[in-house]
Amino acid sequence: PPPSLAPAAPAFPGKPTLAMVVGGAVALALGVSIPKEESGRTVRATLAPTGELQIQHISGKQYLAAYLDVVGVATACDGLTSYRGRKITIRDRFTEAQCAAMLEEELVTHAQGVMGCTPGLALSPDPKVELQRQGPRFAAVSLAYNVGVRRFCTSTARARFNAGNYAGGCDALTWFNKAGGRVLPGLVARRGREAKVCRNGLGALS
Repeated sequence: PPPSLAPAAPAFPGKPTLAMVVGGAVALALGVSIPKEESGRTVRATLAPTGELQIQHISGKQYLAAYLDVVGVATACDGLTSYRGRKITIRDRFTEAQCAAMLEEELVTHAQGVMGCTPGLALSPDPKVELQRQGPRFAAVSLAYNVGVRRFCTSTARARFNAGNYAGGCDALTWFNKAGGRVLPGLVARRGREAKVCRNGLGALS
C-alpha cells in the first residue's frame, strides 16, 4: 500500500491510547477479543509503559493480504474495511506491524466515538461504578468496531446505557445480527459473546 495508508510501527506519540480512552482492563480485553472475532487468530495483548496496546501473534491465520468477506467487502488484518477514511481494496497488502498499529488506531477511533455519545459509560474514579461499566463499555466498543460508530450511537443499546439500564443495553446488542439483509449464525454467536461480557464483566471473555 502507499506509505500514507498504514503506519510502519505500532506507535502513537502524542495521541490518545486505547487505555486512556476506555481504561486498561477494557483495552486489554478488546486487544485480545477483536482479533479473535474479526480474523480468528489468537494474540497476547499487553500495555506498553507509554500506554500503547502491544499485540503478539500466537496462532491462526493473519490476513495480511486483503480478502472479500461474506458480503463481498474487501477486508484485511482484523476486520478492517477502511483506514483513515480510505476503503481497503482487494489489492492491499500489509505487514504484521502495520496490522497491529492499524488495529489500535482504529480501536481508539471507534472507542472515542462510543465514549463521546455514551456518557453513561464514562470512566469513573469510583471502583464500584467503574467495575459495573467495564463490561458494557467493552461490548459497546466491540459492537461499534464491527458495525460502525454511527450505528451504535443511534442504537437502543446506547440509549439504554445512557439511561443507566445496563442490562437492557446488553440485551439490545444482540439485535445486530444481520449482514447483507440476513441473519448470520456467526453474528448471532458474536453478539451473544459480547452480551455475556456486557452482563458479567471482563471475566466472561471465554
